[in-house]
Amino acid sequence: MNYLSTRGAGAGERHTFSDILLGGLAKDGGLYLPAAYPRVTADELTRWRALPYADLAFEILSKFCDDIPADDLRALTRKTYTAATYCNVRDDESAAQITPLKTLGVENGAPLALLELSNGPTLAFKDMAMQLIGNLFEYALAKHGQTLNILGATSGDTGSAAEYAMRGKQGISVFMLSPHKKMSAFQTAQMYSLQDPNIFNIAVEGVFDDAQDIVKAVSNDHAFKARYKIGTVNSINWARVVAQVVYYFKGYFAATKSNDERVSFTVPSGNFGNVCAGHIARMMGLPIEKLVVATNENDVLDEFFRTGIYRVRKAAETYHTSSPSMDISKASNFERFVFDLLGRDPARVLQLFRDVEEKGGFDLAASGDFARVKEFGFVSGRSSHDSRLDTIRDVFERYDTMIDTHTADGLKVAREHLQPGIPMIVLETAQPIKFGETIREALLREPERPAAFSGLESLPQRFEVLPADAQRVKDFIVANTGA
Repeated sequence: MNYLSTRGAGAGERHTFSDILLGGLAKDGGLYLPAAYPRVTADELTRWRALPYADLAFEILSKFCDDIPADDLRALTRKTYTAATYCNVRDDESAAQITPLKTLGVENGAPLALLELSNGPTLAFKDMAMQLIGNLFEYALAKHGQTLNILGATSGDTGSAAEYAMRGKQGISVFMLSPHKKMSAFQTAQMYSLQDPNIFNIAVEGVFDDAQDIVKAVSNDHAFKARYKIGTVNSINWARVVAQVVYYFKGYFAATKSNDERVSFTVPSGNFGNVCAGHIARMMGLPIEKLVVATNENDVLDEFFRTGIYRVRKAAETYHTSSPSMDISKASNFERFVFDLLGRDPARVLQLFRDVEEKGGFDLAASGDFARVKEFGFVSGRSSHDSRLDTIRDVFERYDTMIDTHTADGLKVAREHLQPGIPMIVLETAQPIKFGETIREALLREPERPAAFSGLESLPQRFEVLPADAQRVKDFIVANTGA
C-alpha cells in the first residue's frame, strides 16, 4: 500500500502507513490518501459478519497497512477494542459489542437506528479511533526509539479523546488547542482537569478555525516540525480516518442479514472526517445507498452539497451553537473527497484550495464537476437550535432514548432522506451529559451521568490562555518540551 498527497508533491515516492502515521499534512500542505482504495470481496463481507469488533478492525486495517507485522497489528486492535475500555455507559453485553446498534423504529417505511459510538473513556465517538491511535503511536515510537510532540486543535471532543488516549504514554507529549470559553462545561472539564505531566491544554482566544489554522501553520513550518518532532491526531491524520471506517462495516452487518441489502448512513459533520470514513467504506465496496451529511447552523458542507459552492466562513460568521463540536467553517478533511470527486487530479485540487485561502472558497457547479456528487451518494441538510430541541424531545418521548445535540442534528436531517425499505443508520456522536445545558432546556431534567464522571466540573483545571498566534504557540511548545 502506497500513499500520496492530494496536492501531488512527491509523486512517485513511496510512503507507507507507518511513514505517515506520526505526521499530519503532507509536505505540500495536502492530505494523504491511498494510491488506490482496496476493494472488499463478497466472500470477505460474508466472513467478516461474524467477527468481533477487534478482529474486524484488524482485517480492515490490514488492507491499508502492510508494513506492520500482522501479529503486531492484531495485538494492537485486540488491546484497543475491549469491553473494559468501552464500558462507561452501556451494560456488559452492549460494551462487548463495542458499537451496538439501537433500533428506534420504522419511519416512512424505513428502519431508523442509532449506531452507538460513545461507549469510550470520554463518552464521544472520537474514542473509537483515538484509543487505537494512542496504541499505534506508542508502538511505532518504541520500535524506533523516538519521541513525539502531538499538536492538535479541538472544538470539543477530539481534544479530550486524544488526551485520554495519550496520557501516560511513553515518549509522547500533547499540546491541545481549543477555543477559549466556547466548549461546554463538561467538555472543558474533561480536558482541563487532567493533571498528567505530558498533557498541555492551550485555550486560544478565538474560534476553532483559528486553532486549526495554527496547527496547519506549525505543521507547514517544516524545520520547526522536524526539530521538535511535531505530529498530529486531528482528523487530518490518516490513521484516524481509516480507524473510523471499521464501524461503518460493523453497523452495516448489524442492520442487515445479507450482503445484497443496502443501507444509508447519516453523519453529524463539521470537519468531514467521520463522513469521509464512510466515503472510503463505500469506495471499498460496502453497499451504502446514501451518505447524509448533517450540519448545524455552520452549514458550509450543506451549502456545498446543495449548490456546489464551497465557501468558508470568517470568524465573525461562525456561530457558537448548542452542538459546538460542529462549529467549524473550514472542513479540513473535505479535500480528500474533492480529490476523488475531481478524478484524483492533484493540480486542480492544489488550485482549488489555494482559492480557499486567497478567495475564501470555490464553485464546482460552474465547471460541471458538482454533478458527480450523486455518483458518490452524498446528500445533506442542516439543523438549528430549535430543531435540535424538538428532536431531542421527540426521540425521548417516542423511543425513550436520550440523545445529545449533535446526534439530534443527525436524526433531524436523516428523517429528510428516508427511503422505504432501506435502513437509515445515524451515527451517534456523544453522550447527552456532555451537553447538559441543552438537555435540561429540552427535557427539563438532568442527563444521566456515568459514575466515573461525578463531580468532574468541580475538579481543579490546568490550562494556558494564548492569543491566536502561531508563534506564541511555538514558543509555548519550545518552553515545555525540554528539547
